Amino acid sequence: MRNDANEGPRDWSQIARKLEPVEVIDDPVTVKKRSRDFFWYSPILNAQLRRSFGDLLLRPKTREELAHCLQVAHSEQIPVVLRGGGTGNYGQAVPLKGGLIIETTAMNRILEIGEGFVRVEAGALMADINTALAAEGWEMAMFPSTQDIATVGGFVAGGSAGIGSIANGPLRQKGNIVQLKALSVEAQPVEHVFDADAALQIHHAWGLNGAITEVTLRTVPSRDWVGCMIGFDSYLACYTAGFALASAPEETIGRKLCSVVDARIVDYFRRLEGYVPKGHHLVVTLVPREHMEALRALMATHGGVVHLAMSDAERAAAKLPHVFEFAYNHTTLQVLKSDRSATYQQIGVPDPSDAARVVAMRDRQGDDVWPHHEFTRVDGKVAVADLPIIWFRDAARLAEINATYEADGFTVYDAHVNVIEGNHMQPDYRHLAWKKRLDPKGLLNPGKSVEWEKVRHLPAEEIEALAGRGSAADDPS
Repeated sequence: MRNDANEGPRDWSQIARKLEPVEVIDDPVTVKKRSRDFFWYSPILNAQLRRSFGDLLLRPKTREELAHCLQVAHSEQIPVVLRGGGTGNYGQAVPLKGGLIIETTAMNRILEIGEGFVRVEAGALMADINTALAAEGWEMAMFPSTQDIATVGGFVAGGSAGIGSIANGPLRQKGNIVQLKALSVEAQPVEHVFDADAALQIHHAWGLNGAITEVTLRTVPSRDWVGCMIGFDSYLACYTAGFALASAPEETIGRKLCSVVDARIVDYFRRLEGYVPKGHHLVVTLVPREHMEALRALMATHGGVVHLAMSDAERAAAKLPHVFEFAYNHTTLQVLKSDRSATYQQIGVPDPSDAARVVAMRDRQGDDVWPHHEFTRVDGKVAVADLPIIWFRDAARLAEINATYEADGFTVYDAHVNVIEGNHMQPDYRHLAWKKRLDPKGLLNPGKSVEWEKVRHLPAEEIEALAGRGSAADDPS
């Protein structure tokens, strides 16, 4: 029994009985483990969130069981956090107010594979979806580097871009999310359907405004991808080559990954010893086998040397990780495996074509900041995010680093903030309007939206009318 500041003492054993026949786990060790995600990437968030825990862990197997969980939560006024694989970086799945953690991983059926789409339950693993698609000649338009443990519902609720975004844009790109279904938190939960652009009213809302039950995503024809790592002597040459690859016509060189990694970070890639020499900056990419000759020629013009080029079968035979496990925030993880004093940040590059400006910023930041750039496409244009390794001293030094970026026009999407309206992230009133409709008591993921506390008393239509003041931009991770 725990004393809740709002409700007084709760008899959690009685709550568990009301939740039957849903699987309920009350073992404190397990509940504490499921109260965490990858917020520990940030020493600031780690200090803030490491003592935040839920009270019960629920594992519904069907949408009917999930609806029952939400019904009980509503009647008992219990906070709820939805959780997939727990791969978020900002504590999205951390219960700040205690209560119920609903883990969706048992709702994992692949429901339908069709021409250019896949329809799945929210708890399906991204890797399992890709495996099922491959047998039918398809693949995900994009997926996170954490595909082995990330669920599709968690990716849609908290993610933005990933492997494939250089070809197909971020999740919010028109056509990438075909449909979402989400349950309300009411006396009788209702499943709402959000088609096409309407899905953006639920996407990237951190599970604040509905319990996602089912997702339909765009797929693309599968190709024989080759994972490549190309070494360069200077970061200028490496970044320039990366931009050239990202900008190349699709018919000349297709790619579903284009990353540029500082040599100092590469030296932490222990699994690549014997394949990639130390001291070289890397372009990390996936290109179709039929475009390998064009890739080699393009990289050679910038002084690059192809150190590794393997198909998935060749990689598996060599017992090497996927090349995308050295991209996106997996790059951060590779360093953290060796040294937990590292952290990272998320930086928007103002002019992706200006390599000199990028390198000047690298030099200006010095030894505390090691850059790592991810190339994507947004509305057909190349966009770049820097996800640098930062050697953390204290919050004051991190603020100095952020200010140095901002002084030259780089945008800081702060990875060390635990509310959805972080630095440069304007409130998305569409999200909050649907929270009012689907979660009128504000039980879903409480504490994660500052703006909700300001507008929760308003009708949904009045909240939505505030959208003209600006909507939240997706973070680049």
